[in-house]
This record gives sequence, structure tokens and C-alpha cells, in this order.
Amino acid sequence: MLIGTVIVLSVIFGALGTSVIYEGYDETVGDIVTQTSAVRSLLSPDGIRFMVTSPVANFLGFTGVGVILVAMIGVGLAEESGLIATLVRKLVAAAPRSIFTFMIVMVGVLSSIAADAGYLVLVPLAAAAFHSMGRHPLAGLAAGFSGVAAVFLVNVFITPVDALLVEVTNDSIRTVNPNAEITVVGNLFFMIASSIVMGIICTVLTERFIEPRLGPYDGGLPVEASTGLTEAEQRGLKYAGRALLVFVVVLGALTAPPAPWGILRNQETGGIMAGSPFMSGLIVLISLLFLIIGYAYGRGAGTIANMTAGIGLVVKTWSNLAGMIFLLFVIANFIAFFNFTNLATVLAVNLANFLQTLPISGITYIVLFVLVVAIIDIILTGALAKWAILAPVFVPLFMRLGGDPDYVLAAYRVGDSPMNVITPLNVYLAVMVGFAQKYQKDAGIGTVVALMLPYTVTLLVVWTLLLVVWYALGLPLGPA
Repeated sequence: MLIGTVIVLSVIFGALGTSVIYEGYDETVGDIVTQTSAVRSLLSPDGIRFMVTSPVANFLGFTGVGVILVAMIGVGLAEESGLIATLVRKLVAAAPRSIFTFMIVMVGVLSSIAADAGYLVLVPLAAAAFHSMGRHPLAGLAAGFSGVAAVFLVNVFITPVDALLVEVTNDSIRTVNPNAEITVVGNLFFMIASSIVMGIICTVLTERFIEPRLGPYDGGLPVEASTGLTEAEQRGLKYAGRALLVFVVVLGALTAPPAPWGILRNQETGGIMAGSPFMSGLIVLISLLFLIIGYAYGRGAGTIANMTAGIGLVVKTWSNLAGMIFLLFVIANFIAFFNFTNLATVLAVNLANFLQTLPISGITYIVLFVLVVAIIDIILTGALAKWAILAPVFVPLFMRLGGDPDYVLAAYRVGDSPMNVITPLNVYLAVMVGFAQKYQKDAGIGTVVALMLPYTVTLLVVWTLLLVVWYALGLPLGPA
């Protein structure tokens, strides 16, 4: 249905000759350049050729496919061996129930420092933990997903994404003032406050609205009786603990020493975060970690007899992903076809031009900018790609109005994050559907979107109000 809609829209606007000229950030040259985008029809000769020849490449090049398959080699083995279930039971027994949901949400917020790991590790763990507590597993999924995706662009730490956003911002600033720039910690105070406040909001929504609305869980997956760990499970955890220690020591030896001895550091800057093999290979490292400790647990607990049996569990995990992989194939091609048309870029630029012409300033400007970003995020999800289009327009405009460019970036964080949990163009929405189907067989994209919509609406309102109050009181967004 989405692909069909895109085809119709591309034909209409392509026939009208719709196009835009704009100043945008070009990552290849590292500067602001003049760019032109015109709507391309999918039923033109080039469009038909693209739809016929590109589906395989679209699927293979789709971020979610490779990430989920690689991650599930390790995570799947850990789940099938019984390690995940045992850890969840131990976590549920040890964690205070009164703050359990808040813990889940906040770990999700913090997980943005580890790129995509939160989607693939925390969200299924959150659903399993809620289920084992006799709570609705989809409420756990919603709590984890809200922390990972709806509060994505803020953290209590500086993340690699922050450095990229600041780089684009500074290039936009120089078009007005060549000597001015912002720093990577320019939004830090606001980010820390937002992380905590939005974490509390997501917790309250989960416990007071989402979970009561879902009601008692009757999806058919029985809740295991809450019992202590068996001797075999205790032995498995000991084996897993030893394997974890070895893994940490080896990883530390590859990362901790300064470059060039720390071979997983960025060999040019010596850093661990930005541009390092450690961060670029984080999904592989996480998968390897779960693979090692999952196998160790299985040998200790007696659930894995040998290497062949372990491989069999990985194969079983992949076979369970069949429905999700088909959905990823459809979504991958929908996104590729949509990007081919340039509809997203044309809409984003036109909205930016419209807002630029309005006679507004100060608080009204910030609120409208948040709304524009939120609308655009439905069709253009990449945080950096979207900022590359919007920053060259809004940063100079706000500076000419006497504003601080740090506020534009803060407003961008507010508008971008909450929409991530409901847009079909989020590459991990299909993954969330796959996780939901474990507990509710008829779950689909509509199920997840309906589940997450209250988070989007509430966070947009509350977070925008927080930014407005911050601006009105003249509070610093970060260190000077």
C-alpha cells in the first residue's frame, strides 16, 4: 500500500515538474553547496528500470537486514541456550519493582551511545522481563522501544552522532559568521535534563496508560513459574561469567592502550568513540560477546552438548526470523523507491522555505521548527541526512534573528526523536514487529504504531514545553 501510494504521488508531482533548489550540506565535500532535487516518477522509463533492477540490491544494502542477522547469531544462541531467560529471572528477582520500568527506559536512552545495539538487545529483553513478571510483554517492548528510539538524540554522555551534528551546524554558522562555532558539549545540560525528564515521562506513560490499556496478557505464551535457579543454571552462569571476563580482558587489551597498540582505537585521532573500529564494529562485538557467553552458559547448564548443537541453535534462531526478513524486504524496497522519487527532499525544503518566510521570532520560531522537524521525520528518518538539509536554512536564519545556534540544534533533537517510534521508514520498525509477534501472533506494523503513538504525542508536547521554558528563562544549554 505504501509503495503504491509513493508511485501515484511520484507520477503526479513528476508530471507537474516539481523541483527545489536549496543550500545543503554535502558530506563528500564537507561544506554547504547549492543542490537541486526534482521529483522523479517511478513510472517513467528510469523509474520502471529502477523498480525492476534494484530490489535485490535494495534488500542486501538495507541496514536492518545485515545488523539483525549478525546480531542474532550471538543473541539468538544466548536465548536458545537459556542464558537470556536465566538472566531475566535473576534481574527480575534483584531489581526493585517500583523503579524497574524506569530502569528499562533509561538503559534504552543510554543505549544510543552504542548505535543500534539497544534495538536488538534491550527491547526483546524488556519484553521478556515484563512477561516473566506477569506483566504484559508488549508494555515492556513499548518501554524499551521508547527509551531507545523516542529519546534517541539526547543522552547523558556525548555520542558519535553529536559530533556529526555539530560539524554540519558549524558549517552552517560560517555562512553568517566565519569566526563563530559551537562545541560538541553545547547542548549537554539540556541533553542530560531531557534524558531524565523524558525517561520519567515514558515510565509514567507505560505504567499508567499503556499497560492498563493492554490489560492482562492472554497471548498464549505461558508465564514460567517464578522459582530459584537450579544447580545447572547456577553452573551455567558461572561458566558465562568466566567467559565474559575473558572477553572483557581481550577487548580491553585491543582497545585500552593508546594508538597504535590499541588496534580498535581510531588510528588517526587515538579516540575510542568517533570513527574507531571499536564503534564501527560494535554490533559484531556485541554478537560475539553473546555468542561466547551463550555457548559457555549452554555447556555449563547442559543445554548445549557440543559445537554442532550450538550451530543448530543459531540456525533455529534464523529460521524464526523468516517473517521478519520478508517484512524487511518489503520495507527496504519501499524506502528505496521513496528515496528515488526525491519526494522527501522536496517536501522538506518547501516546509523549510515556508517557515523561513513567516514573520516570527523567538519562542514561536522554536516551536514551529520543532513541528516542522517532526513532520519531516515521518518521511526522512536519518538524523544526519535531515539536518544536512535543514541546518543551512534554519541556523543562519535564527542567527540573523539574534538567536543562539545551539537552540536550533536543541530544537532539532526535540522534533526528531519522538517520531522515530511511529514512522514506517524507521528501519527497525519491522524488527519491533518481529519481537511483538513472539507474544502476539497477529501483531503488525499497525499494532506497534498504535502502541507507540501516545509516547510520540506526549513527548512532543512536554519536550517542546521544556525547551520553551529553558529558552524563556535564559538557561545555558551547555558549558560555555
